[in-house]
Amino acid sequence: MQAITLPALALFVTTLGFAILSPGPAIIAASRSAAARGRQASMPYAMGLAFGASVWCLFALFGLTVLFRVVPQSYTLLRLLGGAYLIWIAVQMWRHAATPLDFHGTADAGPGFRHGLALNLSNPKPALFYGSIILTLFPGLSALGGAVVYLVALAVELGFYAAVTALMATDPMRRAYRAAKTAIDRIAGTLIGALGLTLMLRN
Repeated sequence: MQAITLPALALFVTTLGFAILSPGPAIIAASRSAAARGRQASMPYAMGLAFGASVWCLFALFGLTVLFRVVPQSYTLLRLLGGAYLIWIAVQMWRHAATPLDFHGTADAGPGFRHGLALNLSNPKPALFYGSIILTLFPGLSALGGAVVYLVALAVELGFYAAVTALMATDPMRRAYRAAKTAIDRIAGTLIGALGLTLMLRN
């Protein structure tokens, strides 16, 4: 079994950080929620997104990407279901884009941990990302090595989603969001819907 080296871990963390911050449904949803509802109300949602992404790391460590290669229909099914879920979220965002926010009584209302978990589990692409990077950087992992890689991935996911939520929940960001809520929600909904459609159509 190959030992895990610090340079490999550093490259893993760096690559994962860039992947998390690249435009995608999870980072869009986390940013929008934080700007709309504030840090405290949005943090459970962010943690759900982080844990949902880390589950794909677990699946990759336990060979889900091998299943995708052996039974391509399983990946196709996940793509179709996940894409449909993202499109449903996009439709809800469009429907409620013009609804004003009540920061006095309903600021805490909205998606929570399980919604974040479901959103990131709806997109199987992270499994392929984790599978490819783990095979490249950590071939022949032992059970202990796999546990280390998963804990590092979980820590990175939690840290990045918490940081994005804290940043987007600052007063300047929230004021900007309130001033342009309808346009921002419709843009975010369009992006998430497009990502869902792309996921469904991708071979």
